[in-house]
Amino acid sequence: MAAAKRKGGAAAGARPKKRAKGSPSEPEAAADAKPGPQEYSIPAPVSQGKWKNKERVLIFSSRGINFRTRHLMQDLRTLMPHSKADTKMDRKDKLFVINEVCEMKNCNKCIFFEAKKKQDLYVWLSNTPQGPSAKFLVQNIHTLAELKMTGNCLRGSRPLLSFDPTFDKEPHYALLKELFIQIFSTPQYHPKSQPFVDHVFTFTITDNRIWFRNYQIIEEDASLVEIGPRFVLNLIKIFQGSFGGPTLYENPYYQSPNMHRRLIRLSMAAKFREKNQVKEVQKLKKKESKMLIEEDPTEVVFETPAEEKPVEIQLVKPESKAIVKDKRKPRKIERKRQKKLFRTEAKA
Repeated sequence: MAAAKRKGGAAAGARPKKRAKGSPSEPEAAADAKPGPQEYSIPAPVSQGKWKNKERVLIFSSRGINFRTRHLMQDLRTLMPHSKADTKMDRKDKLFVINEVCEMKNCNKCIFFEAKKKQDLYVWLSNTPQGPSAKFLVQNIHTLAELKMTGNCLRGSRPLLSFDPTFDKEPHYALLKELFIQIFSTPQYHPKSQPFVDHVFTFTITDNRIWFRNYQIIEEDASLVEIGPRFVLNLIKIFQGSFGGPTLYENPYYQSPNMHRRLIRLSMAAKFREKNQVKEVQKLKKKESKMLIEEDPTEVVFETPAEEKPVEIQLVKPESKAIVKDKRKPRKIERKRQKKLFRTEAKA
């Protein structure tokens, strides 16, 4: 009986045949088989790719920034899923410390906002730790909450980068273009990104400044609608190292905010001086117009002297005027008396 059971069990639960290491399994072989004329092969989803570009951007600032800069920094973090945040850096620390912070945060790019005098904002874009790095003056900041544009995009979606043709004509702009591409482009297959492209970052050069705009791509007609934020970058210097080193390029058209404010004060002072000078000239003209003219002897020819009246001195006191009494008053008094009499008789 036991032998029979063993034989039956062996026959019922027969082990599958061993296959060679290189030979494909049955489901794989079925998948590799060519589909028939009525079958369709479904492509694999886009997000199954491998994340190879390990770009990570550290976005933080120094102490002393205002609310608008803080909102702009937060907007850039939401638009760039490959970014990381950090606490504010103390003003006393040197900028070379940022390379160590990036190394601790495992970041190889950095956007650092530096505030000075609580009114001027500078931004550093750097490739840490080797370099290069660029320093800009940030002007005309408008955040997402401030603009309230009609455009919208998916959170974490990958953007297109659109550059002005001037970026390919001059060498320092070509270097900045490569720096912008490596910082602002979201790596493909990033874990926090979405596999969609629905907005564009545009970098335009006008008036020797770089204008940043963010637009939504509408699917129907591929038109653009602005989302925000928007700001203007005025290039100051490009350095060979990260946050320092030899200067590769210096902008000859750059004017510091201190110099700009000084020129405004000088122009106001010049206007004030000009007004004072005009007032002094007018006073001198008035004095000159009051110069005395010599008497003309012919002026008295046509003047006729008035008749002289004899002076009379009154020695007697003048008579007082007769006081004319009003004749109506006694009549009014009589009428009042009569009325009183009538009232008393009527009461009796």
